[in-house]
Amino acid sequence: MKGHNEMASSISDSSRLEQLELNRVRWSKVLADSDLARLTYRIETSRTGQIIMTPPATGGHSDAQGEIAFRIRQMLGGRTLPECPISTSDGVKVADVGWYSEERFQLVREQQAFELAPEICVEVLSRSNTAEEMRTKRQLYFEAGAQEVWICDLTSKMHFYATSDPDSRISMSSRCPNFPLAISDG
Repeated sequence: MKGHNEMASSISDSSRLEQLELNRVRWSKVLADSDLARLTYRIETSRTGQIIMTPPATGGHSDAQGEIAFRIRQMLGGRTLPECPISTSDGVKVADVGWYSEERFQLVREQQAFELAPEICVEVLSRSNTAEEMRTKRQLYFEAGAQEVWICDLTSKMHFYATSDPDSRISMSSRCPNFPLAISDG
């Protein structure tokens, strides 16, 4: 897999615009499909527009997602979006929670899949997630403009990453430094 800087430079040309257009067209079709709308699965797409489905969330996953969204909004204001669709160089990926400042949200508010990632993207781990999958999602979110990516692990501990060094954990969020290190805290 390409390093972060190499990935960022490889999508800064017309191929990024082509991928965004493919994502727009495909995501619009996914949203319009009444059969897909009835499914409880989480739906994302690949770089080529293929549909990727994962099982629905468990109660614990949903609880963690809701608690994180609530706390971020309480601490930062802005917009907290559950199941936040982000247009990436590898299709549309859906962050469990995305946080946008009001200013940034105005830039994307009309988009069906956001072409500029939220400042903070949060993933809540499920047993089926792999470390490689989370590393890839972090890179994709950073490529799309995220400033931080947070991972909530299976024990509710929070792991924070910043765009300046996407493969190294940081001790706390710089965007929301008072966010607890575990969502059962505080």
